[in-house]
Amino acid sequence: MTHAAPTRTLISAPGRTPVSVNGQVIARDAILREARNHQSAQASEAWKAAATALVVKELLVQEARRLGVSGEAMDDGEGRRETDEEAAIRSLVDREVIVPTPTEAECRRYYAANAARFRSATLTEACHILLAASPEDGEARQAAEVLADQILAELKDDPARFGELAAAHSRCPSASQGGSLGQLTSGSTVPEFEAAMALIEPGTVSPMAIPTRFGLHIVRVARRIEGAALPFDLVRDRIAGYLASAVERRATAQYVARLVSAADIRGVDLAGAQAHRVH
Repeated sequence: MTHAAPTRTLISAPGRTPVSVNGQVIARDAILREARNHQSAQASEAWKAAATALVVKELLVQEARRLGVSGEAMDDGEGRRETDEEAAIRSLVDREVIVPTPTEAECRRYYAANAARFRSATLTEACHILLAASPEDGEARQAAEVLADQILAELKDDPARFGELAAAHSRCPSASQGGSLGQLTSGSTVPEFEAAMALIEPGTVSPMAIPTRFGLHIVRVARRIEGAALPFDLVRDRIAGYLASAVERRATAQYVARLVSAADIRGVDLAGAQAHRVH
């Protein structure tokens, strides 16, 4: 396909000037359907994002046609199969966008600069007694506080009774296992519980009940295994994959930007838009 001479991209409100790419009009209905995939507080922004996505798709389809590039449709493993256009776009990008393999040195530099990302999770083995009481139910909350004080007093005299007291009073399914929550990692529990649990010394019971949206918790931390740095060899492939993906995104964006600059695009302004998104 021979591209028309580059012209200034026209800016218009949705629906005023038909959106077109090198003379090929993109149907308004197609843009409205695509807009459902673009969340935005303003309908005009969703429309622009949808129009941009379809313009980029049309540009790539036209370029694949011009170069005689096609592809064999692939299945995503979940029952969705590519269209012929999607297969052609994938083949075009694979052919035209060169992505160098990250070097060992680049991977090691990323590993050193992002050490906190490559640590094993801290494991906390804990058990609890849940005295269920909604924060909005003042009477139930007060009764739970009284019972919590009684249980804490009993545990102070005899910590070994934790399992027995959990079975008797806890309103969590873990009560049948002596209140055991197993090994917990960051994000396993609600934030307020996690923050309080982190302050409890292993082998001890919380000095007071921990309030959460579910009620009051009496917590015992059996042990804590602190996270440790993961060896570079264990995360090398993950780092290489991440770096390669980042390079591919930038290279694809640059490739699409070149196509945009050489095309006659009307009805939508691609300046500053994420025109590199490939559908």
